[in-house]
Amino acid sequence: MDAEAWRKRTLWRATHRGIKEADMLVGGFAERWVDEMDADGRVWLEALLEEQDVDILAWAFGAAEVPAHLAGPWMQRLMAKDYLKLVPR
Repeated sequence: MDAEAWRKRTLWRATHRGIKEADMLVGGFAERWVDEMDADGRVWLEALLEEQDVDILAWAFGAAEVPAHLAGPWMQRLMAKDYLKLVPR
């Protein structure tokens, strides 16, 4: 798959998780970082997208321990949540 096709597919998967909060968290993260990811980052994101939304949310908010295969600098960026676009009420 070429780079642009992977990017589009990944962004769609990240923003259509099934739970609105996960769409915002994972989708916002992907929109912010996908263009800056190296090969390791892309592999990490693919692995993250295979995980359950409730687990990703728990890791991102520190309610559960991050599994070893996802721990590292990309998870730290996900946990920072500084990429979220908050919707006014």
